[in-house]
Parts: sequence; C-alpha cells; structure tokens
Amino acid sequence: MRNDLTRQPAPSLATVRNLGVLAHVDAGKTTVTERILYATGAVHRRGEVHEGTTVTDFDAQERERGITIFAAAVSCAWKGCRINLIDTPGHVDFADEVERSLRVLDGAVVVLDAVAGVEPQSEAVWRQADRHGVPRIVLVNKMDRAGADLDAAVASIRERLHPAPLAVQLPVGAEDGFRGVVDLLGMRALVWPDGAEEPVEEPVPPQLLAEAARRRRVLEEAVAELHAGALEEFCERGTLTGPALRAALRDLTRTGDAVVVLCGSAYRDKGVEPLLDAVADYLPSPLDLPPVAGSWEGAEVRREADPAGPLAALAFKVNATATGRLTSLRIYSGTLRKGDVVRDTATGRTERVARVLRLRADRYGEVDAAVAGDIVAVAGPKGVRAGATLCDREHPLVLEPPAPADPVVSVAVEAVRSTDTGRLAEALARLAEEDPSLTVRTDPETGQTLLSGMGELHLEVAVEKIRRSGGPDLTVGRPRVAFRETVAGGIAGFVHRHVKQDGGAGQFAHVVLDVEPLDGSGFEFRSTVTGGRVPQEYVRAVEAGCRDALVDGPLGGHPVTGLRVVLTDGATHVKDSSETAFRTAGRAGLRAALRACRVALLEPVAEVTVTVPADHLGGVLGDLAARRGRVHGSEARGGTAVVSAVVPLAELFGYSASLRGRTRGRGAFVSRPAGYAPAPAPVTG
Repeated sequence: MRNDLTRQPAPSLATVRNLGVLAHVDAGKTTVTERILYATGAVHRRGEVHEGTTVTDFDAQERERGITIFAAAVSCAWKGCRINLIDTPGHVDFADEVERSLRVLDGAVVVLDAVAGVEPQSEAVWRQADRHGVPRIVLVNKMDRAGADLDAAVASIRERLHPAPLAVQLPVGAEDGFRGVVDLLGMRALVWPDGAEEPVEEPVPPQLLAEAARRRRVLEEAVAELHAGALEEFCERGTLTGPALRAALRDLTRTGDAVVVLCGSAYRDKGVEPLLDAVADYLPSPLDLPPVAGSWEGAEVRREADPAGPLAALAFKVNATATGRLTSLRIYSGTLRKGDVVRDTATGRTERVARVLRLRADRYGEVDAAVAGDIVAVAGPKGVRAGATLCDREHPLVLEPPAPADPVVSVAVEAVRSTDTGRLAEALARLAEEDPSLTVRTDPETGQTLLSGMGELHLEVAVEKIRRSGGPDLTVGRPRVAFRETVAGGIAGFVHRHVKQDGGAGQFAHVVLDVEPLDGSGFEFRSTVTGGRVPQEYVRAVEAGCRDALVDGPLGGHPVTGLRVVLTDGATHVKDSSETAFRTAGRAGLRAALRACRVALLEPVAEVTVTVPADHLGGVLGDLAARRGRVHGSEARGGTAVVSAVVPLAELFGYSASLRGRTRGRGAFVSRPAGYAPAPAPVTG
C-alpha cells in the first residue's frame, strides 16, 4: 500500500474532478486509466492488460479474461486537481456496473477506437451518460493502428451519438508513424519521442501549418454557432482567442451541447497529458453542478456541495474483501469522519463508520475524514446496500438510487452435497448484495434455485466467483432466458364479480374491463367509469390488483407486458365493498380476461455486431440464419466484414465458441439487449 494515498492534501472543491472512463470492449479504456495513473505519479510502473499487471483490473478473473468486469475507483492528482476516477466495464453484461458508477460521477472520458469509431457498446454507455446528464469528452485512442482515422471517428460521433463533435487536435504522423498532436487552441505541436515519458513542445510542422490553420478556423466557426458569448467575440474580431475558445468549450461540454474530441495512443504513452489537461479544463467540479436533489416524507430536499452542511452520501457499491465489508460512497454534502454514526434511510437503522478509506482499486489508505465531492469507501456498516443513502441523523433525506437492470438470463444452481445447501444460499445472497443486477429466487414449480443476470458471461463470472471464494461445490444448469407474455388480441366488456360471504363482513366488487394491446412494452390503466359507480379509491385498488395479475401470465407464468386495461363500469355494495375486495376483483378479473384474450409469448433479443474476415462471411451469415437471426446491415472495412443482426438471446448461448471455430479464432462479436420480439411456434410450444 502506497503511503501517498493518505498524504494527498485536501483540495478545494473547485479542483476536484469525479470522472469515469467509458468505452466499448477493447477500445483501450483500462490502458488509458493505467497511463493516467502513471502520468500523475500515482504508480511508478506501467501496468499492461495483456500481462495482467494493471491496477484497476485486479481481480483474478479480469486478468485471466483480459476484460474489465468490476468498476474500480482510483485517486490521483494532476496540476493541483484531485481526480477521482472510476474505470468501468466495457462488456454489455456488466452494464449495471457502469450505471451505478455514472449515478455518482460528475464527468466522463469516452474512449473510442481510432479504426472502429463508435461501436455498439460505445452508443450504449453514451445513452447511459445521457440519462444521468454526465458531461463528456472523447479520446480517440489507438491512433498508431493501421487504418486509424480521426476524421472518420469524429464523423461516427456526429452520426451515431448526435452531439456536435469539436476536434481540438490534429494528429502528427499516421498509423505506425503517429508521434504526437497539434494543439489547435495553442497552435503548437506536442510530440512524444520514442522512449520519452513527457511530451516535447515544438512549432507546428511546416507540412501541417495550412491544415492546422484550416481546422482551427473550422473549430472557431463551430463554437461560435453554438455559444452566444463566442459568437459575439467572433463577430467583433473575426476570430476567437485561445482563452475565449477554451471558456466556450468548457461551457459547451458542461451543458452537453458539444463534445471535445482529442486523440492519442495510450499504449504508446502518447496523448495522456493533454487528456488530463482537458479533464481539468472542461469537465465540471462538484461546485459547477446544481445541488443534489433528494426527498423526505414527500417533500423535496436539496443539498449544496458544502463540507460544512449536513451529511448526504450515496452508497453505490458494496464489496466483501479479505479484511471485511467495504461500502463505496459518493459524498454530496457534509463531512464524514471515522467514528461517526450515520443514518441509513433505506432501512431506518444507524450505522457506525469505523474507517474512511481513499481507494486505489483493491488497495486503500485510511484518512481521518472525507468531505463533499469525495468518492471514498467506508468500513464498519454491516447492513448498507448499494443505492442506500447515508445521512446526518438530524437531517434525513433519500437520494435517488441507481435503478438495477432487469435480468434476462437465468441458470439453475444446486449444491453438489445436500449439506452445503445453506452455504450456497449464503454465497448467492452475498453475490446479489454486491451486484444488484444479479437476482436469486426459487422456481415455485420446480423448486430449483435460479440465479438471474444480464448475460451468459455475467452468470459465468458470478458462479466462478463462488467457486474461487471458497464456496461449496455446485452444479449449473443450461442458461434460460426470461420470456414475457403480451396481448395480441384483446377483449371488451369482460365482467367479473367478486363475492365472498363467510359470516361476518363480506366482500363484494363488480368490475367491467376492456383489455387491449399497447404499442411497445409496459402497462397502462385507465378508468372511464362515470356517475360515481366505482369510487376513486376503489379505482386505484382495481389498478393495484391488475398490476398484481401481471406477475404471471396464462401461457407459462411469465410476466405480462404490452397491454392497456380500461375499467369501463362496475358496482358496489353499501356494506361489503372495500379496497381489498376491489383489488381482489382487479387481480382475478384481469387473470380471467387474459385467459379469454389471444396472448403471445415474447422472447428477449439482442443486437449483435459480428466482425469477421471477409472470406468467412458466408459461413457466418448462414450460422446467424440458423440461429433465427435477422441481418440488417453489413459493411466492409479493409479485409474484414462487419455484420449487424438481431438474434434471439436463447440462440446466442455458446455462440462465442462457435464463431471462433468457424473463423479459426479470427472472428469476434458483441451484443446488447434489444428488447423483446414474438417467439415462433416451436419456442412457444
């Protein structure tokens, strides 16, 4: 453990940057993080993904698989700024780790491959950041690769992500000859000679002067179109000064109206220092953001990023470590000291903070206190779950937790020895506590224990984690997908009467329901009852009962979605009607109505992007067709073909091994959930 974790001076809030590194698989995200740590002096040796020596990919499975699985927080300093950085997974199966990280971040660096540009998971993480309003800058990485093209990557940002991309650099050299960048704001070249650890500032190479001047002019004009203050100066002077341009870029980044684009090669240590400068210049500090919004007892509560204010912190990650349970927090207001007793508003209990820790992935250093704007971990709390709010006991509030994704794949797990059933249940409970996107339940029909998650790899990693942590021997069944049921043909005027009389007070409720398909997914309830035939409180009870009925449909007990229910009429009894009676009528009435409707089964589908050598394209297309895939795009990139298709998730189990076999190990694919589609007759039967 490095002592400088505890010796970093407390920064002012204006110099704090809480950011994540987001990317598609293999875009170089973890290498960028590693080079940031090296450039800032946080580590003294460059770690490499292929060697399994990186700081943030510290888990044994991450190092063996060569991918990031768990979001890891690190802290470093750059030119007076403290940077709290979270390296996030790029694989779609671990998108919930990205979601929980984005909930507590103030900014992000999105890493793109200079050859591939915006890839499917790049779009997915971009949309996640959009939902959380997280400002971003973009690093086009791997500029030293054959086929690297900054302009093509910028064009893909404009076409697929839709913000205005503002390139502030021009590459010096191409592919193997890439050796630096031209800074268009300072009109200078930054070159990294072979073996050099820091850039050398040089005049712009003569052969690039005209192109650099042209791009600087294009940048000024684009900024002036988007920023009122820049437009005023541009109209007066006919140009923009460097400071004015930098200030406008800062504003546009923080409002999300544009995205600053840089380039480099993290693996070759080229472009990291300008990236850090851009983080400090353009991404916001906690003071640049509005007060965090929460609620308490139905009223909105807002807290400023003030170390002297009441404590408000959000737990976004829980880890079971060899030394105990650690809870990662983002502190939005107040100061948290070791020994403090805080309130967990999710449970109503108080928890004592034994230690406050500054994180560097799986290592940490103890500090006396953490303040508003910090991302730290605490030891001591026993019952805090991810998404819980920790706050001052005298000033309670609830912060909005990150919403866990709905699992789409399940496997049956069973202890090999019956005596280990209890140990397996404990291990599964710990998994679900650490990763809220994993759920554990018992199938009421088969009695099997089902572990559900975001994909085949997600479940594989979870099961392997149990095995490696000293858990019991277990067997795993074939993955199963989470089907849904929907209304394909509705019914009007369905009458249901709930009458119960067993001595004493009875129950009476009469409802008339229309059930009809709803475009898209979800559930919609309306009432057209007039004349007070069903009082409003009973209408709400009918809706609650209908929602109860959606849990298990008539085809196979799968959740029901994509329907609208309209309460058109009803009747009450002066003594025997109650909210309970109408809720029961809503539940039983909708279940009976669904049995009378035409109901269809839906299966989860995935958007798949397959990259293969061009000479293997025919076999891959045939295999996708055999898996009921619908190909909707194919393009050639050099000697490779990129195929886009929608494939039923159930057909993707084992596809990775099949693709490697068909392409002699040269093919690759990525997938992401794409909703649900009607399942064909063989599947429904």
